[in-house]
Formats: sequence, structure tokens, C-alpha cells
Amino acid sequence: MEDRYKISDPQALKVVAHPLRGRLLGLLRSEGPATASELGRRTGESSGSTSYHLRELFKYGFIEEDTEGRDGRERRWRARHRYTSWNSREMVEVPGGREAVEVIRTRQAEVLAEAVLGFDEDAWSPEWVEAAGIDDHLFELPPAALTEFLRRSQDLLNELAARHESAPGVQPVHVFVGGFPQKRRDES
Repeated sequence: MEDRYKISDPQALKVVAHPLRGRLLGLLRSEGPATASELGRRTGESSGSTSYHLRELFKYGFIEEDTEGRDGRERRWRARHRYTSWNSREMVEVPGGREAVEVIRTRQAEVLAEAVLGFDEDAWSPEWVEAAGIDDHLFELPPAALTEFLRRSQDLLNELAARHESAPGVQPVHVFVGGFPQKRRDES
């Protein structure tokens, strides 16, 4: 699996912003190859619906057929990349790009809310309950510093994932990192 899929086509961004498609892609990335029927059972959707959305993800290069696990009856799909990225500045400068960025940001906020609200402390060990959470910071930074923070946080996460790859108690962890400038009160 490749590390990153950097997209520049607003339509591709809209395709992956669709809630079910984003969920299907997430399942293929986190749980590995699956058929439309298997994904339908996991998501509560019909195999016809998941099959249609998988074809859209395939059409835009997010997934590919998993020929190694094919059983001859139904196609198995796998994610092609671990992450999807785009340059927001470049994206908003092309027709349809601004709308695509707004759609995907809204979807990202929804996924964050689902992760936070879906965390059930009773279902996890005390160590996981203590480790899990979300922080909210407000710093004064220039764009270059925010860019460096985002890059370095990705580097740190990659390092930690590699170091603890086969450690006891390893679980998939959804980590959200972001930063958006805020207007000062006197700039409103």
C-alpha cells in the first residue's frame, strides 16, 4: 500500500467526502481487503449500494481490486493508499475546488465528532481511558510555524507507529491534527 494519495481534482475530493464512501475507504484502510457484501454487513448497507460506491472510489484511484484474495465469485477491494491529502490553497483556486474543500472539512469535523462521542470509557481499560482525549490550544503562530507543526506531528506519529508496531495492547487510534487561524477581535 502506498503512503499518500495527493489529489488535485475537486471531483475526487467530493467523491471521498461522501459519508459512505469515506467510511468504506476507512474500513479498507484499517481492516484490510473486503468484498462489497462484507462491507455492506459492516456498514448496514446493501451490497448493491456498497458496490456502487466502491466503483466510484475505484474510478478515482482510491481503491483497487485485491487479486490475491479473490475467491472467483465476488471482487475483493483494497485501499491503494494509507492517507489522502490535498493542498487547500491550490484546490480553492480551481473551479469547484472551494466547495469540495468545504464538503471534506465538514466531513472531517463529523468524523471527529463521531470518534469523540462514540468513545465509551466503560469499554476500554483504564490505560486507554487515561490516554484518549482531545486537546484545544490557542497559540499565536505564523503560517510557516503551523506548517512545521503539522509536518512534525506527522513525522512523530510515523515514528511512534513504527516503534510500537508489535507492542502489546496496540489498537488502531484515530488521531486528528489541525490548525486554523482565528481573527483577532480588533480585526472583525
